[in-house]
Amino acid sequence: MSLSAPDSTDTTSRRRRPAPDTQDPPWEQAAHPHGLICDRQGQQLNSADTHTPPAHRSLCPVICAAKCTVATHACQSHHACDDSWEEILSKTTIRAENEVEANKLVNNYRFGFRKWKSHVTERPFEVRSDVVKELYSELNVIKPHTGHLVTFGNVLYVFLFGWWVSLVYLLVSVLMFVTVIGLPYGKLCWQLSWYFLWPFGKSIQEIGNTVRRCCERAPNCECTTETEDDVSPVLLPSPTEVPIPEMPGRPPHKPYWHRFTTYVWLLLGYPPLIVVHSLACFLSWILVFTIPVAKMNARTLGTVLLLAPEDVSVSSCSQRKYQGCETRALLCCYHAANWYYYKYTVDGINVFAVNLLPLVIVAMVIGYIDKGNQFASSEVKFAIAVGSIIPLSYYIGMGIASISAQSNFAVGAVVNATFGSITELTFYITALLRAHKTANPCLQEIVKAALTGTLLGCILFIPGICMIIGGLRHSEQRFNSRSTGVSSALLFISVGGVFAPTLFSKAYGNLVCDACTNSTGGNSTSNSSGPFVCHNCHYDLSNQTLFHSHVEPLVYSVSVLLPVAYIIGLIFTLKTHSHIYDIHVGGGQVTGHHGAVVHWSRWRSLVILIMATVLMSVCADLATQHIQPILSQPSISQYFIGVTVLAMVPEIPEIVNGIQFALQNNISLSLEVGSCIAVQVCMLQIPVLVLFNAFYDVGFVLLFSDLHLWASIFSVILVNYIFMDGKSDYFQGTVLVVVYLILLALYFFAPSPAGC
Repeated sequence: MSLSAPDSTDTTSRRRRPAPDTQDPPWEQAAHPHGLICDRQGQQLNSADTHTPPAHRSLCPVICAAKCTVATHACQSHHACDDSWEEILSKTTIRAENEVEANKLVNNYRFGFRKWKSHVTERPFEVRSDVVKELYSELNVIKPHTGHLVTFGNVLYVFLFGWWVSLVYLLVSVLMFVTVIGLPYGKLCWQLSWYFLWPFGKSIQEIGNTVRRCCERAPNCECTTETEDDVSPVLLPSPTEVPIPEMPGRPPHKPYWHRFTTYVWLLLGYPPLIVVHSLACFLSWILVFTIPVAKMNARTLGTVLLLAPEDVSVSSCSQRKYQGCETRALLCCYHAANWYYYKYTVDGINVFAVNLLPLVIVAMVIGYIDKGNQFASSEVKFAIAVGSIIPLSYYIGMGIASISAQSNFAVGAVVNATFGSITELTFYITALLRAHKTANPCLQEIVKAALTGTLLGCILFIPGICMIIGGLRHSEQRFNSRSTGVSSALLFISVGGVFAPTLFSKAYGNLVCDACTNSTGGNSTSNSSGPFVCHNCHYDLSNQTLFHSHVEPLVYSVSVLLPVAYIIGLIFTLKTHSHIYDIHVGGGQVTGHHGAVVHWSRWRSLVILIMATVLMSVCADLATQHIQPILSQPSISQYFIGVTVLAMVPEIPEIVNGIQFALQNNISLSLEVGSCIAVQVCMLQIPVLVLFNAFYDVGFVLLFSDLHLWASIFSVILVNYIFMDGKSDYFQGTVLVVVYLILLALYFFAPSPAGC
């Protein structure tokens, strides 16, 4: 993998368009698949800064036949210019905020490394777009608002949260009025009752000592300053406090924690509000897009309700009651929902993964405590255990990306090889152990179906859905056909090697059927003449001589050759022919490693990787323990469960990464996401399972059904045909997805495998 900065002459000749406010800065767009193109005069331009249609770009080799400059090489003929055009198409320029992010982006283009979209370092807040800044607002800033407050999200808030939160405040207000001594808190709850029914455009402010003493001396005074030009977006405290003497004969206010009314409030009024706000905060956080409601409830519970009632004021955001005096904005919200909260992260982890993480604890609690299925059925336990794999896969991916970005190439390669397939291998090995322990051959067939389902999903579904989404946004996308050709060649080798024992057994094994009847209705023993109809036919390996002397050595030979081919592919793409990817780090973007603040350090990432792996094995054990009732359903084929749920659920984070790359017009990485996983399934995961079976015999035999065999071969041929021209659009993606759905229909209606 080559890393080089562009020439200074190239850098000065390029002009960069400012990113729109609704998008992230240029380095958020991880890479530009075509770093350079030629204009009509043969000058060198950056594709990210031009808007030349694809049809015009294709004419570039002809137009610049006289002279075409790429980097420092000049071509003087059509042939040389064509070669330079191929070099142009394969060139990729990446821009990063710091050295760690640059390493992560470069690792994305390395064969065998896990592709990761999310940032592993904290991004500078000041350079982010206004939309993203709004996501991380603490709602304690009063800004001028010109839009409409009556929106769908705000109206939905009233029906989901506003009415019952307001009702509870009304009841607490009545309770505090009844106590007489809690009259100030009763008035506060009455005001907050109306506030939470419709909080939009209103603000909660903390009043300072100056304002309170001013109002004591002149109760009818609004204590406002007559300033017509005050357009400050933030309600700030006054820089100095003018001392106002206390009124003679009036006792000073007691400190908050020295009042009897404070403890009456904390014992009677505050506890029910804790329950209400906690529930509203939890529900709104789980819904993700209503996170502003969660922030509003959390800030009210932790700040507003713990202040003295005379220090809290509720007013309109546009009309500040104590403008210019010593006040501090505590809460101001204009919208209850924001669609862009799907980008929200917590310590570098997407909010959806954070919300799914408690499923791991729930799965372990109900799985190991409720063994009698008194509180939850086996189907529910299985669903929760499988769902808990999603956040664990995300955390494992984040840990791998963090360590690789902060380490050298050797350490990154070892980490990716060790933990890259740990999610799938943990589930497969756990299922094989349980199948051996319970003498259930059906689980072995489920493992084979999951292996095939992962292969089909990564070959067809992931590239297909990325092509569709990317094509709808960018019409036509181009990718590096040379690098994709390497993955395609390895896919051919992988599928040929994995299914070689199956083809061998079909050529030399005995076909055995469970029940055969002739056209007259008699069985095979009563009448040996005439046509027969046989059921549940399969190739029998009871011939121990054939299996031990021929099939088993072939399996071991393939399991050795496939990892060797994978290593050769790594050497080819990362060392001897790294120019295929031609990755360049844009000059003037990287700020250095010392200025970067990483979300997870290397040691923290390693600890999280180990913990996530252990939890993954626990969840996999629970999933295999409670899968039998689902396999017993007569209306669902066991093949279908393996190729869909068990195969694709662990790959959901990879699907999300691929879609994000496609949206940023980086279809090359989207295609590499699926190809890399498919190659690792055949060249790493299956040999590991064979090696595990050699040391601890669990009965795993590398022989697949006909449906697995022909579906995989057909998929590899189709995807290589689609990738041939180096271009993608939504039609090609639709072809891949439709073929994938057709294969799923075959698995859905297929009879259950033998032994299930």
